[in-house]
Amino acid sequence: MIVLDTHVWVWWVSGTQRLPKKVQDSLADHRAQGTIRVSSISVWEVAQLVERKRLELTMDTEDWVARSEALPFLGFVPVDNRIALRSTRLPDGLHADPADRIIVATALTLGAKLITKDDRLRKYAYVETLW
Repeated sequence: MIVLDTHVWVWWVSGTQRLPKKVQDSLADHRAQGTIRVSSISVWEVAQLVERKRLELTMDTEDWVARSEALPFLGFVPVDNRIALRSTRLPDGLHADPADRIIVATALTLGAKLITKDDRLRKYAYVETLW
């Protein structure tokens, strides 16, 4: 199982960013298995970016998310109590951004690899990443 950071989800679904070959290969493998996950906090992040005009989608945000939800190989992970608590108790070394902390906590809770370009997350020793 893999968890996509928000930017990877947006780039992959939108096809607007060239992802490294090893990321593409991992996405293809996990797509075939139906084991690609996105934290629901990423929906919040996308909506915030659109509202602040820092991200432009080709359609309304709700429709864009609904199309992602309809993909049979992609699942969304709600921010449940276990993930919320874990995000506040991560070992030292991760910055304070709440969305990043929830995404990391989601990956750790699922025992999944995190796909991210974010150097801060890739340098965090307690979560396995790929880029």
